Amino acid sequence: MSNWTSLWYVWLILLTVFTLLLCGITASCIKFCCRKKRPPVQPFPRHPYDLSGVAIDSDSTAHSTVT
Repeated sequence: MSNWTSLWYVWLILLTVFTLLLCGITASCIKFCCRKKRPPVQPFPRHPYDLSGVAIDSDSTAHSTVT
């Protein structure tokens, strides 16, 4: 059987995983707390769009060439 204290790379991997997990949990908590205290952001007002339409009747030459 191996001695667990001699396997330094296992401890290094475990420490790295634990540190990343702790940083992720801390960042999530900070993000949640900041979002909770910040007033809601007002969206930009929508600008009206102009809509153009082109009508083609059945006697038009453009319609007969397309069909």
